[in-house]
Amino acid sequence: MTKPILIKNGRLIDPAQDFDARADLLLEDGLVSAVDPTCSLSGEGKTLIEAKDFWVLPGLIDMHVHLRDPGHEYKEDLHSGLMAAAAGGFTTVLAMPNTSPPVDQAAQIRSLLSRAKTIPGARLCQSAAMTRGLNGQELTEYEDLKNAGASAVTDDGRWIPDAAVMRRVLGYAHVCGLPPLSHAQEATLAPKGQIHEGRVSTRLGLAGIPAEVESMAVYRDISLVRLTGKRLHICHVSSRLSLDLIRRAKAEGLPVTCETAPHYLFLTDEDVGQYDVNRKMNPPLRTAADQESLRQGIAEGVIDVVATDHAPHSVLEKEVEFMDAAFGVIGLETALPLTLRLAEELQLSPKKVAELLSLKPAQILGLPGGTLLKGRPADVTVIDPQAEYVYDVKTSKSKSRNSPFDGWKLKGQIVKTIVDGTIVFEG
Repeated sequence: MTKPILIKNGRLIDPAQDFDARADLLLEDGLVSAVDPTCSLSGEGKTLIEAKDFWVLPGLIDMHVHLRDPGHEYKEDLHSGLMAAAAGGFTTVLAMPNTSPPVDQAAQIRSLLSRAKTIPGARLCQSAAMTRGLNGQELTEYEDLKNAGASAVTDDGRWIPDAAVMRRVLGYAHVCGLPPLSHAQEATLAPKGQIHEGRVSTRLGLAGIPAEVESMAVYRDISLVRLTGKRLHICHVSSRLSLDLIRRAKAEGLPVTCETAPHYLFLTDEDVGQYDVNRKMNPPLRTAADQESLRQGIAEGVIDVVATDHAPHSVLEKEVEFMDAAFGVIGLETALPLTLRLAEELQLSPKKVAELLSLKPAQILGLPGGTLLKGRPADVTVIDPQAEYVYDVKTSKSKSRNSPFDGWKLKGQIVKTIVDGTIVFEG
């Protein structure tokens, strides 16, 4: 049995309870046992964490990561990915199924979840493919996948172009209680695209990816939500056009949620510079106007979640000509400090940070975390919000080094990451 943990005198921030105040937090038997605003709990017989200068948050949840396991473990595997997540303050991550082979069978779900339980890092939630082999045609066995432990369904990396198939996805996912996540990109519009289509792509002589690639897919998907009344989560929103559609859908009362990633909030296509492969991702970095729109979407609550889209690649895929370089960047260990910077720049509250990185992902995925309520899982992230440092990607727990934020001065360090009442990372 794990020794009880007392986090003493910390600033507890829990948007689910509308709570932001100094308190003691007691963790016992893998659960939140007590929250004491009088800060009078005794540390005798407990592992004591003095947190008077720290924030104590519900464990962070990243609902969009690529762990490359199975098939490309040289880029990342369960161990390195879950340890990198813990180092970034994440207590739970949702892994995408576009591996090699794709995760589209119940046996694969059971195997991945079983292996992950032996790793002292973040908790693994595994998504399953919407369609067999990510082919966009034949639906997988959602009920079997759910019973095996799948937390969501998605063909991430590909969009389902057949509207009739996607209509069945929404209905079947609803019946089985699996959140459907859409990689909304009509890729046939820009099959050889490299970066956002515009002035920068013209200057660099690169094929462009117009914002309409995303917004056309978002429009179709929202139309199907309107038709069926079934919920949908839209991944990695990058453009103003898409966000405007989502804003109108929400105003209409449609059950649509969405996420964006830190790189879209801090970088633009101008930052690709002279063919910087670590700033090549899909969807691509877009314009300053798109970035400003996304930031406004965060402030307004149109964007529900900040997720990393952590996409590790080795030097084999990245240290090549730009046109041959793989899309994707890592982000597990920079997401929290960047979100804190965003909150400071937009004058958002600490509760908003916890909402974006913990509460809303938990609600969308139907997880019991995202809060410090008594009786909930003892998943806690303790941070020093004032600690400043220069991010050195060479120190990352990830196997890959493809970060666009290497060398950035950041503020906000992880002090402890606690999963099920066990400390899995100490900063």
